[in-house]
Amino acid sequence: MPIPPAAAANSYAAIARMGEQTANLGAAAGVSQPGPDFGAILKDAIDTVTEAAQKSDVQGATVATGKANMIDVVTAVAESETAIQTLVSVRDKVISAYEDILKMPI
Repeated sequence: MPIPPAAAANSYAAIARMGEQTANLGAAAGVSQPGPDFGAILKDAIDTVTEAAQKSDVQGATVATGKANMIDVVTAVAESETAIQTLVSVRDKVISAYEDILKMPI
């Protein structure tokens, strides 16, 4: 069953909001370290997932009209799936690290 365009747009907007909220994590905490900002890295990962999902949706829509090659659709869906799995793995690692920090004695 295809996802309605409004639901897909709402999902993309929610992911974009999550990226915006995490972009300033280091600045909000008052942390200033040289090198890449964790919030910026996380925002880039979320943006990558959003772009892959949008590309997948566009390819699906064009194949429905008969203007796209099925191989392009399969490739776009696989890229989207890989990006989501990577983001979920990173999320799991961050949560695990946070739980480990909470378990540390003060």
